[in-house]
Amino acid sequence: MSRSRLYQWCTWFGEGRTSLGDEPKSGRPKTSTNEENTTRVDELIRCDRRMKIREIALKLEIPKSTVHEIVHDTLGYRKVSARWGPKMLTEDHKLQRVEISQRLLQ
Repeated sequence: MSRSRLYQWCTWFGEGRTSLGDEPKSGRPKTSTNEENTTRVDELIRCDRRMKIREIALKLEIPKSTVHEIVHDTLGYRKVSARWGPKMLTEDHKLQRVEISQRLLQ
């Protein structure tokens, strides 16, 4: 941390600031990334895992960037073999994959 930033923080706390978090910012709040849109995107992906982000955005009439944020950051999906799937596999899923792979090799 620079010396000037340290002095700035000392001034703020001297004036009565008690929180280390950011102050609320002015401007337009996020309206597209809400619980309703997240649920709708998740339902569309569960119905058709091959659906593209552009198609979801057109269907729900929200920006592609918002759909991308919901799919990747909020829901935690990623593209696997042209299908949407969860990023993290559970231990059961990993064991199931190994068993299936071993059966296929035999």
